[in-house]
Amino acid sequence: MYPINKIEAFIKSAPILQEIIAAKPVSWLNPELESMQTAPKFSISMEDMRAAEQLWTRFAPFFVKAFPETEKSHGVLESPLREISKMKSLLNEHNGAIEGRLFLKCDNELPISGSIKARGGFFEIMKYAEELALEAGLLKMEDDYSILTSPKFNEFFSQYKIGVGSTGNLGLSIGIISAKLGFQVTVYVSADAKQWKKDLLREKGAIIIEFAGDFSEAILAGRQQTKADPKAHFVDDEDSQDLFLGYTVGALRIAEQLKEQYIQVDAEHPLFVYSPCGVGGSPGGTAFGLKQIYGDHVHCFFVEPTHCPAVLIGLVTGEMSHISVQDIGLDNKTEADGLAVGRASHFATEISKHLISGIFTIEDEQLFKLLAQLKDSENIFLEPSATAGFIGPQRTQKTEYAKMHHLNMKNATHIVWATGGMLVPGYERKTFYERGRKQLR
Repeated sequence: MYPINKIEAFIKSAPILQEIIAAKPVSWLNPELESMQTAPKFSISMEDMRAAEQLWTRFAPFFVKAFPETEKSHGVLESPLREISKMKSLLNEHNGAIEGRLFLKCDNELPISGSIKARGGFFEIMKYAEELALEAGLLKMEDDYSILTSPKFNEFFSQYKIGVGSTGNLGLSIGIISAKLGFQVTVYVSADAKQWKKDLLREKGAIIIEFAGDFSEAILAGRQQTKADPKAHFVDDEDSQDLFLGYTVGALRIAEQLKEQYIQVDAEHPLFVYSPCGVGGSPGGTAFGLKQIYGDHVHCFFVEPTHCPAVLIGLVTGEMSHISVQDIGLDNKTEADGLAVGRASHFATEISKHLISGIFTIEDEQLFKLLAQLKDSENIFLEPSATAGFIGPQRTQKTEYAKMHHLNMKNATHIVWATGGMLVPGYERKTFYERGRKQLR
């Protein structure tokens, strides 16, 4: 815990912190948001994003062979962008009408691991595997990467270990891809991780080490144990440039989808993107990518649980990754397992503070209510954490944001980024849905 006088000083400079400490839902607009023309130079660029996209292209033949479900898409891992007008009508019945069109970026349908975490997680492991194989002289960049499925490569990668700390979905992504390539993979999970995710990881060949504490404890132990081994690589959700870079490719893909659907993004047609946020890596990466493409015409908002607003408190206090939610007296407990994070990513938050438009917080019960509403209106299932972005359009409209930035909201395109759900077992889906339906009665 921070000393009381320090917390009081934070509250004095940012009174909204009082409501955050009381675990109330808040809407915060970022006073440090910068125009892309004046934003500082970041350690990654559009060139890095394009290079990351090329890595995905090289690995496409591997995916076709290793995961037959990707055959139809020729090894490209992507999810649909769907307009959800029925859900929009349902939301319009409460809290005011949404101006503009409403879309869902369906990363709940992302092949293989069914979550946004595959974008960063798969990418980091692919990059590491490629580096090892090139260095050993086993692979050339012009090769057909389907050879990575051969026993020779499996045996080669089995000498190396992968470690990752996770509350669920990142661990699933890392576990699936690492085991498939042949790595020995250990996932250090926090108490928030769902049993079915742990079971699935074991089934895929990962070693699970469980902690009674939260994400910070799991990631610290994972980092220490993995880094002690010279033949091991740790995927650091709190400080990884490669993870972040993997997520940025999602922005390049969504830009193509918007083009295909003839959706304009310019001064007269603003784009709004609402992403659930845990440690801040995946929403930070996609926000960075979108800002590189659309500049000031895209407006990115994060949504965090009221009990785990790690990125929000880092930005509001200015302490960034040095402060945890426990330091201000919150318990870091939420049903949204992927968002149960007490401390923000150092790497991602240092970038996001210049680029994101704001952060909203949401109570757990509302996640389930939105889950049931989406299932009823569009017949789409998301896991609870993935529904968080649905509060975005109406919350944005209740602020002065559009007025401050002179935006024509009638022409707005709103995208809710659905971060996971495909792999959730049937019995869990039923429980989640029924809990949401109770809220609607």
